Amino acid sequence: MKKQTVLDYRVILRQDKRLGSKKSCYVAFCPTLGVADDGDTPQDALDNIQGTISFHIDSLQKERKEIPVDRPNEELVTNTQVPFSLTSTTKFAV
Repeated sequence: MKKQTVLDYRVILRQDKRLGSKKSCYVAFCPTLGVADDGDTPQDALDNIQGTISFHIDSLQKERKEIPVDRPNEELVTNTQVPFSLTSTTKFAV
């Protein structure tokens, strides 16, 4: 019998547009594993990334490679604000 555990992964969720159709969607990205997936709604994107994460860690296990894990109790994820002077030629990637 296989032993079960639950792994916690940080996921970044953002609104985006689909290539070609420009239809609104949501993208979920797991930086620890370097995988992403999308969906029509935030919940769809989260459901899809869970499947992508499961597939990825199963593949790593089958290849007998180490499985990267997040350590949410040992890390702090936050944002910071940085003052920045705009010029007439400043462009931001969106």
